[in-house]
Amino acid sequence: MKKILRISSAIILTLALGLDAVSCGNSNDNKEATNSTKQQAKSSDSQNAENKEIKEIVFGVAPGPYGDMAKLAIQPELEKKGYTVKLIEFSDYVQPNLALGNGEVNVNMFQHSVYLENFAKEHKLELSRVISIPTAGMGIFSKKHKTLSELPEGAVVTLPNDVPNLARALRFLVQENLITLKPDIDLTKASEKDIAENPKKLKFTPAEAAQLPRTLESADIAIINGNYAISSGLSLADAVAKEKLEEPYKNIIAVRTADKDAQFVKDIEEIVRSEAFRTVILDSKNIFKDFDFPEWFK
Repeated sequence: MKKILRISSAIILTLALGLDAVSCGNSNDNKEATNSTKQQAKSSDSQNAENKEIKEIVFGVAPGPYGDMAKLAIQPELEKKGYTVKLIEFSDYVQPNLALGNGEVNVNMFQHSVYLENFAKEHKLELSRVISIPTAGMGIFSKKHKTLSELPEGAVVTLPNDVPNLARALRFLVQENLITLKPDIDLTKASEKDIAENPKKLKFTPAEAAQLPRTLESADIAIINGNYAISSGLSLADAVAKEKLEEPYKNIIAVRTADKDAQFVKDIEEIVRSEAFRTVILDSKNIFKDFDFPEWFK
């Protein structure tokens, strides 16, 4: 009898342990399944967030014609596609890229590719070019001289102080045979130290690009970016000389690199390449007709 009881107890204990093991196994399996489901849900939510397309597009622009270009030639076509468009104007060349990087704006249009690349590298931002647009080039303006041949020895020249546009302004002076630059230098980073010949002993005073129109009262000549010239009431037609704009220095539309393949970016590029955009740009009532056009536009 005792032997039978011992066997029965052993069987019951074995069954209990087995059931407990099964229960634990099922519990672990359930936890793993739950965790897996949660991870899949998070992954799905993340994917949906990435795929979710914005319907309000915020453009960042600098003072001058590019806000008008966005408003007249791009915004109406985006609205036809169901987007809401908002324009934010910044007063300098720094804030539009910082705002793009931190998500305050979705798109900006105020700069050329060389400036974008230099700025993004310096500030560790992931920004990308979308497409080049018609551009108001630099002009040499003066309230004291009607031609560059009138410039006296020691004439004061004001020009942009940011690296890409300073280099660009110096190349502009080379174009006008006022200086030469040293050979074998990086022309995109040229500075006053790279000047090889300066026959008129011109004196250079770099300043923030937005402030250059104000220097016309004191300087002999000021080399001014087209957008700031226009926003200050100057006409490119009144420039003593106009820049022959190279392709890398034609302005662009830029976005965050993460958004480069987004639908709203594809829609913007499609609109810029459209006949509707071209019609606005070439309209004789608008100032854009006198801009330098990118190669794809010609």
